[in-house]
Amino acid sequence: MKHKTPYTLLALVVLASMILAACAPTAPATTEAPPAPVVTEAPTEEPVMTEEPVMTEEPVMTEAPPAYEGLKFEAPDCNYGGIIKSIEAVDEFTVKFTMCVPDPAMPAKAAFSAFQIYPAEYLEATGGGGDLVEKPIGTGPYMLEAWNRGENVTLKRFDDYWGEPAKAPTAVFRWSAEGAQKLIELQAGTVDGIDNVAPDDIPTVQGDPNLHLTPRAPFNIFYVGFNNTYPPFDNEQVRQAIAMAIDRQRLVDTFYPPGSSVADQFLPEGLLARPTDSKWYDFDPVAAKEMLAAAGFPDGFKTTLKYRNVFRGYLPEPPIVAQDIAAQLLENLNIEVEIVEMESGAYINAANAGQLEGLHLLGWTGDYPDPTNFYDFHFGTGATDQMGAKWDDITSRLTEAAQLGDEEARRAIYTEVNDLLKQHVPMIPIAHGASAAAYLATVEGAHASPLGNESLEVMAVPGQDTFTFMQNAEPIGLYCADETDGESLRVCEQINESLLAYEVGGAAVIPSLATEYSPNADATEWTFTLREGVLFHDGSSLDANDVVMSYVVQWDAAHPLHVGRVGDFAYFSGLFGSFLNPPAP
Repeated sequence: MKHKTPYTLLALVVLASMILAACAPTAPATTEAPPAPVVTEAPTEEPVMTEEPVMTEEPVMTEAPPAYEGLKFEAPDCNYGGIIKSIEAVDEFTVKFTMCVPDPAMPAKAAFSAFQIYPAEYLEATGGGGDLVEKPIGTGPYMLEAWNRGENVTLKRFDDYWGEPAKAPTAVFRWSAEGAQKLIELQAGTVDGIDNVAPDDIPTVQGDPNLHLTPRAPFNIFYVGFNNTYPPFDNEQVRQAIAMAIDRQRLVDTFYPPGSSVADQFLPEGLLARPTDSKWYDFDPVAAKEMLAAAGFPDGFKTTLKYRNVFRGYLPEPPIVAQDIAAQLLENLNIEVEIVEMESGAYINAANAGQLEGLHLLGWTGDYPDPTNFYDFHFGTGATDQMGAKWDDITSRLTEAAQLGDEEARRAIYTEVNDLLKQHVPMIPIAHGASAAAYLATVEGAHASPLGNESLEVMAVPGQDTFTFMQNAEPIGLYCADETDGESLRVCEQINESLLAYEVGGAAVIPSLATEYSPNADATEWTFTLREGVLFHDGSSLDANDVVMSYVVQWDAAHPLHVGRVGDFAYFSGLFGSFLNPPAP
């Protein structure tokens, strides 16, 4: 509605005066004329009204504009298995999450890229999939220009961005699985930065004055996984035997760069409440062979080992590492291993669906600095079927620990969890891998994030309009509510934003689409205040209903927009316990 102008208001006053005068009773007659007014100065230059004014503005609104209709979605009760009770748009710029149990890690989760905010209208227009996966619309410093499958992703600076504008007008993602190829391109200047420098290439980068190495802390875990629903890995003793038969130190010494370490537990250093004295099985091939015989396999057996050929900080040179593990199992346990390489997207899909028989190689780089990101996602009540059936003694303790704000109380429970993981062996922790990115020495703002979420908007080469970054693989999809691989997440993080964010090059939570947030006394309610004036790339404005819809289409498995690329939404169930209205098994 347009605002009324001073002229319109004046006209209305004059009209009202004329009507009142016409309706007033006639004054009594007087016997003499009243004295004329004495004019002591020039009259004001108000316009003389000789006829009814012409209304040039819109008609005067006689009703107040409709109140903001905020969305609210609520579980009927908390028996469905998840930890969210309701999500509500309190007003246009306020969103409240009510939890079934305390959730001290909520701010860290709200900063994560799996929970980015999309226009509610776009979610509906895409049906929750399709263009949403291929052509995301966000609020970030860059907007998608083109995804040229097999070649690159090109981003353009969003000129109406609410924050600091991106330094380079154009950002390009390219990819290669070969460490040597990435270094050659960096040295030639055809790219400005590369991810995960191969261990053997680190001295070369350090010795080249035209290049700059940016180390990344080993905030990750590489592991050998099992699915306990497939024989013979449904036998706990078989899994324990393999755990003792792999020389983890040999793998780290042979294939990992300096700064890496053998993993004695699933959690890397740097996490709150991380146990300090947990130990994994020692390498003991004799005891391993005895254990395998006790399990009923004195002569070994045949199996497969599956992997994806994607260089990651936790797993450099996957094919070579796979070969070494297979050789160790043959030598130490007479287990004959067929190595199977799978395409990255198909591999992740199969892992989440619990379809990886035999052994499989995977790892995890922390998304946020809380044990729930590692433990709950992989072993909690809402974890995927990657490792098969869950263990109640583990899930119950993880549920308890996630509700506690006291670090030492959580550490005590996580120590128990580590002992249970050693007993049940859903996986074998191998290494916490150090890694590094490398850039041309001329790049301003060069950095490497421990979370693997480098911010391209702060990087640029002076005098150059395009900044090109080469990562390890092509994104699988760009609706990152339904993705878990780092290559997809990194691209999404340039385009879309979450309620909160992590500081550039670090893991501290900072404001983003929400300027502030606050819990109630027991952390069962979290209220977020949105930043006003934020625009999406399609020109629409951010409001609380966009936030509610972005979460609800993940939360409610029966929602018509709960579609995505494959419909896993693994992060949501892994970090919030369960979907509302989960499909029947």
